[in-house]
Amino acid sequence: MSDEAIRQVLGLLYQDDTLRVLSALALERAPEESGLERDAMLLALDRLKRGGLAVHDHEGVWRLRRERFRELLHAAAPPPEPVSPEEKVLRAFLVEGRLRAIPTKRDKQLVVLNYVAQVFEPGVRYSEKDVNVVLRAFHDDHAALRRYLVDEGLLTRENNVYWRSGGTVDVVGA
Repeated sequence: MSDEAIRQVLGLLYQDDTLRVLSALALERAPEESGLERDAMLLALDRLKRGGLAVHDHEGVWRLRRERFRELLHAAAPPPEPVSPEEKVLRAFLVEGRLRAIPTKRDKQLVVLNYVAQVFEPGVRYSEKDVNVVLRAFHDDHAALRRYLVDEGLLTRENNVYWRSGGTVDVVGA
């Protein structure tokens, strides 16, 4: 479907006679109820039919082809960007940066935990209090989140000091 088809439909919607006939069809009324003279109505119906907005069905009744608008929208819409499996998991569990829930399935949990671990800088030491503050921004059960991060080797704990010990690392310039 081309831009020309979109321009054609918009042009039909701009014309008073085709808009009046289209309105009658949209209200499930006969095209004669558009208030147009017969010849003007037939000409408008013909233009609407050529534009894909009206059809004369097998019973001889004119009806609006609402699906034409959907066809045009789909034709004009940019193709969806491919989404990685990890991004799908994050979109499912994160709402405005907060976890709706901590996933119970391990593969999904690892994706979410890796995402959370990214806020901790490699090589930096954090107090338990600082870790809790950061994790509370993601989920109210910061203790469970902290425990999962340690259990999965994304954070390491020693003497109440934590540091990032796993997860993916963004490499600048790579």
